[in-house]
Amino acid sequence: MYLYTVATLVGIYCILTLGLNTITGIAGQISLGHAAFLGIGAYTAAILTVNHGWDFWPALGAACLSAGLAGALVGAAAIRVREDFLAITTMGINFVVVGVFLYFPFFGGSFGIGGIPSPRWLGRPLDKPGFLVLTVAGVLLALAVNLWLLRSWAGLALMATREDEDAARAAGVDVRRFKILAFSVGTALAGLAGSLYAHYLTFISAGDFGFPFSITILCMLVLGGIGTNRGAILGAIILGVLPELFRPLADYRMLTYGAILLALMRWAPHGLVGEESRLWRALRRRAAA
Repeated sequence: MYLYTVATLVGIYCILTLGLNTITGIAGQISLGHAAFLGIGAYTAAILTVNHGWDFWPALGAACLSAGLAGALVGAAAIRVREDFLAITTMGINFVVVGVFLYFPFFGGSFGIGGIPSPRWLGRPLDKPGFLVLTVAGVLLALAVNLWLLRSWAGLALMATREDEDAARAAGVDVRRFKILAFSVGTALAGLAGSLYAHYLTFISAGDFGFPFSITILCMLVLGGIGTNRGAILGAIILGVLPELFRPLADYRMLTYGAILLALMRWAPHGLVGEESRLWRALRRRAAA
């Protein structure tokens, strides 16, 4: 059962990292507050199921919608700020959202929300293997959304915006609309992960969605390779499993993640399997041979 728990959490991290890849990897918009949208999705699903008696499935849709709408507001703000200022803005949003969860009684305050019911399928609650299957389906859905986005006109527009925003605007790309689209899609996926997170753990509190967790998600994406779905998934798997293998170092997790970021920026800026990474180029050469 322990392996099912680790695998399920890693799957949720994969959905989160794929969502962040939509914003940062495909659209080139820096986001340091992705955990806030995980929290919005988790609290939406928890409040609707615990306080209002909703079933899991409509609450899941509401969680994606609420996180996506919040992301659209951030995307609208991203129109006026770029790079470092955008990073500071998204970081501030993370602190604000956690503060709202922590100090407003509607969200349970410091006590959080407990008693979140497990999803039901064919009238029966899902057990751990069943929830793992549900999480894998969520990962496949997030992957399908990103693949569709990359192969569509919207994906071309987002990548043009990532490479040179002014040139994309001069070429006729509606940068405003596509920035909002990227944030909406990426945060809606975070809302999906948030609903799964809440219903799997059955208890959530504001501290689960703080700024350190946003940095963890970013580390996963950078480690695997920004801009690639395979990198997002690989990074989530590695940094999702490593803490379980090295539990004595749990108190130094943020220090370790910071060191990983610095090392990657210095020696492997494209991550492990990014398009221009040494490992990925070596694998492609070997496959071609």
